[in-house]
Amino acid sequence: MSKDEMIIIGRVSGLFGVRGWVKIFSHTSPREGILRYKTWYLKQAEGWQKRKLAAGQAQGKGVVAHLEGCDDRDRAAELIGVDIAITREQLPKLEPGEYYWTDLEGLRVENTEGVDLGVVSHLFETGANDVLVVKGDRERLIPYTTGEAVLEVDLQLGRMVVDWDPDF
Repeated sequence: MSKDEMIIIGRVSGLFGVRGWVKIFSHTSPREGILRYKTWYLKQAEGWQKRKLAAGQAQGKGVVAHLEGCDDRDRAAELIGVDIAITREQLPKLEPGEYYWTDLEGLRVENTEGVDLGVVSHLFETGANDVLVVKGDRERLIPYTTGEAVLEVDLQLGRMVVDWDPDF
């Protein structure tokens, strides 16, 4: 599988019990959303390895999971720090004008006057809206508000047009 086909949705962050369960740091929203994907790909030394999710649940503020074939603490310990991914085909289809964060990362950002502001490094959530972190001559935080700050997203051209003052 190529890197472009894999969408990282979490990471194995620790051990949970003695029967091969692991703690998961999930990038999905809500956190336990990672459990709806029954096939995971784990990034190991030999590349992406397909694994079946046997069981999982929310646990406190986190998520724990049990993978098929991982039945003891020693096997689970080998997975700590390993990225968890799914294929693009496993993602739910989006409505027109909706995008996954992973698709926005790496887009070139320019304002309405054609000034190059940089590239979308990553996004993060706030209570009000998502925020684009754009790295160029400096780092800019631009609210991801469609029709307001974000005017156009063109995945084919790899660019985004924003209504944003380059001095801000």
